[in-house]
Amino acid sequence: MAIFTGSGVAIVTPFKENGDVDYDRFRDLIEFHIKNGTDCIIVCGTTGESSTLTHEEHLECIRFCTEVVNKRIPVVAGTGSNCTETAVYLSQEAEKYGVDGLLLVTPYYNKATQKGLINHFSTVAASVSVPIILYNVPSRTGVNIQPETAVYLAKNVDNIVAIKEASGNISQVTKLAALADGCIDIYSGNDDQVVPLLSLGGKGVISVIANIAPQQTHDMVAKYLEGDVAGSLELQLKSIELCDALFCEVNPIPVKKAVELMGMCGGTLRMPLSEMEPANAQRLEKAMRDYGLEF
Repeated sequence: MAIFTGSGVAIVTPFKENGDVDYDRFRDLIEFHIKNGTDCIIVCGTTGESSTLTHEEHLECIRFCTEVVNKRIPVVAGTGSNCTETAVYLSQEAEKYGVDGLLLVTPYYNKATQKGLINHFSTVAASVSVPIILYNVPSRTGVNIQPETAVYLAKNVDNIVAIKEASGNISQVTKLAALADGCIDIYSGNDDQVVPLLSLGGKGVISVIANIAPQQTHDMVAKYLEGDVAGSLELQLKSIELCDALFCEVNPIPVKKAVELMGMCGGTLRMPLSEMEPANAQRLEKAMRDYGLEF
């Protein structure tokens, strides 16, 4: 059974102006998503600026999110690292908080071989009992989980059950789906490729755009799975201008600006991320208005 079906938001981590985590606004964001169709919350992922959180902050954000959600929808915690020992530690601690799943990014910078990826993911999975979503994003990590590797892990490690595919390579995802034959759940990691991945048997999306358009993102998946492919496609195509604006600078710079524009939390980022360029911010604002968002 899938950890979730539909739209999982890769939720931003709100910061105060002094850089501290703003837990009051975090609570508001979580409630906003529960009320507006989000099917799962992914906490402390790339969009949540996990790379600049201390281990203590990282785990407190996971604990806080799990506590606030209180099993109303699934919570998946990002606990990946380029250090296997650190990934084990974060995963074991997150499991104690009652998360419904873990998101494990491929080890970045040290660029493991496919054998190294198998050893890494197998070691982390063996340390916990909760289900695991692999996260393949070679544009950030410098390493690609080959379809054969993902299928091997799904067939040989009981709690590796899914993959977030953000390679952007539809041909690779097609091969993965063919080799897997249903043994691994596939989630789109790209907001502009949700419908294509659903057509290959995907279960949904782990989404950036859902931070500001949660109901629309939920509806895109729900319509497809209910058989309304034309309605789903209409929502996908409508979102393209906004998707482009949300990725005109490195994620999560634009989406942090977007949630700020909507008044949901401050737009404070942690270095080395920087304030959005004014021209790009104007482009984002226009795309949000064209999409129909009110702020």
